[in-house]
Amino acid sequence: MSAPAATVGAPPPPLEGGQLALGTLALSLATFMNVLDSSIANVSLPAIAGDLGVSPSQGTWVITSFGVANAISVPLTGWLTQRFGAVKLFTWSVLLFVVASWLCGFAPSLEALIVFRVMQGLVAGPMIPLSQTLLLSSYPRTKAGTALALWGMTTLVAPVVGPLLGGWITDHVHWAWIFYINVPVGLLAAGITWRIYRHRETPTRQLPIDTVGLALLVVWVGALQLMLDKGHELDWFHSPMVIALAVVAAFGFAVFVAWELTDAHPVVDLRLFARPNFLYGALTLSVAYGLFFGNIVLLPMWLQQWVGYTATWAGMAMAPVGVLAILLTPLVGKKVGVWDPRWMATGAFVCFSLVLWLRSRFTLQTDFVSILVPTVIQGAALSFFFIPLTTLTLSGLDPSRVPAAAGLSNFVRITAGAMGTSVATTVWQDRAVMHHAHLAERLTAGDPVTDEALRTVQSGGFGLEQALAQVERLVNQQAYTRAADDVFLVSAGIFLLLIPLVWRTARPPRLGRAAPTDAGGAH
Repeated sequence: MSAPAATVGAPPPPLEGGQLALGTLALSLATFMNVLDSSIANVSLPAIAGDLGVSPSQGTWVITSFGVANAISVPLTGWLTQRFGAVKLFTWSVLLFVVASWLCGFAPSLEALIVFRVMQGLVAGPMIPLSQTLLLSSYPRTKAGTALALWGMTTLVAPVVGPLLGGWITDHVHWAWIFYINVPVGLLAAGITWRIYRHRETPTRQLPIDTVGLALLVVWVGALQLMLDKGHELDWFHSPMVIALAVVAAFGFAVFVAWELTDAHPVVDLRLFARPNFLYGALTLSVAYGLFFGNIVLLPMWLQQWVGYTATWAGMAMAPVGVLAILLTPLVGKKVGVWDPRWMATGAFVCFSLVLWLRSRFTLQTDFVSILVPTVIQGAALSFFFIPLTTLTLSGLDPSRVPAAAGLSNFVRITAGAMGTSVATTVWQDRAVMHHAHLAERLTAGDPVTDEALRTVQSGGFGLEQALAQVERLVNQQAYTRAADDVFLVSAGIFLLLIPLVWRTARPPRLGRAAPTDAGGAH
């Protein structure tokens, strides 16, 4: 339940000139650092595992530990902001993130690295929602779209830059530097933020600690994230551990919802979902983000494992997504208050569907340029995706509720991203098994095609066993390619099915018109 701040006063005036530019830079740097860190370690896992003397499967806890801790702390943003203030909480989050990053680089063992990654994930939670909140407070309401555009650019580019930068650092320096680079960036961002925003602190209240709600949040979110991260590795519901985690997550979630809706001072303001714009906006944004994230994880995996791309070339195939996103995002930010954001989001979903349809036609013979074309187009979809949907989700909210709303919507989005990755990779593997079985039905002794394939391979100097292994490799290549095409095609259809949800939201008032705040909303 959200209550007004103890002291009610006019919000601080928008920033101007150099202070506005520096404030935007500092908040964007912190957001970029945060989002980058969620993806930069992925390509470094083999090096980290080898250096610390553990198996690659054990090394995945470096990713899992950060994701679980981050997912737990993000929805606490609203409660923590009311208790400590947005500026102080953001600044301390960045500083503690710097300390945790530095400790990660010095970690002497996997156990120590996991502990420091948990710390890093916990303190990172409020950074992204509060960067949105502080940016929106820095700009006039008529330029809220511009603020969201600048914020959106950092969140779009960082996931693409992360694997490229992480791979280069790991290959040419040392994996520890993927954490050390956060130190100067974080110190600069924290210093500028405190200097500019310390006199613009939000009102605070001494709220009681909802210990039961907090404990339930930790239990069900932790169980859900562990299930999503480890499900594929443990063969999902064939594993007693995954079943146990699913039961804990489901039961914990049910009790958590019941408790939060009846507690006087809930740690998460679930009543925000009573507002149609927040409900449908957050739902649409999250499902779309899950689809997007699952597919951008799947594409480089297919390129590296079955098409023969190196990590660098796979990264280059993904990198152009930022070109149109960077060029068009300022336009979207400028026009989101003039054009109907529902039409803008609709255009983005149609564009996403086109991109994924083009990818569903990929074969092993598809050249690099043909792989780049959908990636470039996807940049346009991204620029019309985040900003309009975020605008719809947060529209009409009282400023005191924006941190809670931003934190909750980001939590749902991050969780959907984890689910999208798990679902995409699992469906890909399952469909590949099916396609392999269908393709292998014809590969029998005496079959003319099979015999001809074996003779062709053996003519290159291979023995019979080596030739059979090579044919098996070719079958797997085709099976996994067809499976990836299946995932791309289904994802294209789901994007189109999301369009009606966008139109369940109400259009925010155009620039220059009075905007109702929380009228008829849930309190």
